Amino acid sequence: MISWERVNELRSEVGDEDFREVVELFLEEVEEVIARLRDSPEPARFEEDLHFLKGSALNLGFAALGDLCQIGERQPDAVDLVAIVATYEGSKAEFMAEARDYGFAA
Repeated sequence: MISWERVNELRSEVGDEDFREVVELFLEEVEEVIARLRDSPEPARFEEDLHFLKGSALNLGFAALGDLCQIGERQPDAVDLVAIVATYEGSKAEFMAEARDYGFAA
């Protein structure tokens, strides 16, 4: 679910302190979009929301989420919100568990 290579690359690029800020901002912004998709989806916003999620996810190494969002962005009729939300939640849990082990949790 997570590309740890990308996580470590980003962490190396920005440093530990800024990395924490990036993670906090990512979680805040992505949680808002995920909540909207889960609780009150607006099909007219799917392309915009999925594009945002894809970019954010891939930047932080949430590869599986990025892949699902890319499929939905390219094929709006194939958007699987349940899978997107579940993949985000699973990826976040994996990320947070591993991040603590590496000493750079948000």
